[in-house]
Amino acid sequence: MASLDMQGPYNFTSSEIDRILTRTSPGNYALGRTDDDTFFVSYVGRSDSDINRELKARLTLNYAKFKYSYATSPKAAFEKECRNYHDFGGSEKLDNEIHPSRPAGTNWECPVCTIFD
Repeated sequence: MASLDMQGPYNFTSSEIDRILTRTSPGNYALGRTDDDTFFVSYVGRSDSDINRELKARLTLNYAKFKYSYATSPKAAFEKECRNYHDFGGSEKLDNEIHPSRPAGTNWECPVCTIFD
């Protein structure tokens, strides 16, 4: 079974983001909802520099909960976002419309598919 390997879920609010995400760091997140103790992933994303700021920029999206993990580098965040995107069904099952993009100026490859080959 696919795993996000993230902490949470937490309420998707500005105050909760500030309470939980206290470091300025690259990272990954998933947005969705819960039913009992189950988190249902609807959207996956990343930040290459500040996950707190990135999540707050997404508050206009209509999700109730979020999960997160810090990343050791922008490349690690990109690779994890790709894995999460594929593990949870890509654009067929997620609200993500397209495959995660790689940061400008990089030639990083998706660790799962050949989209950038």
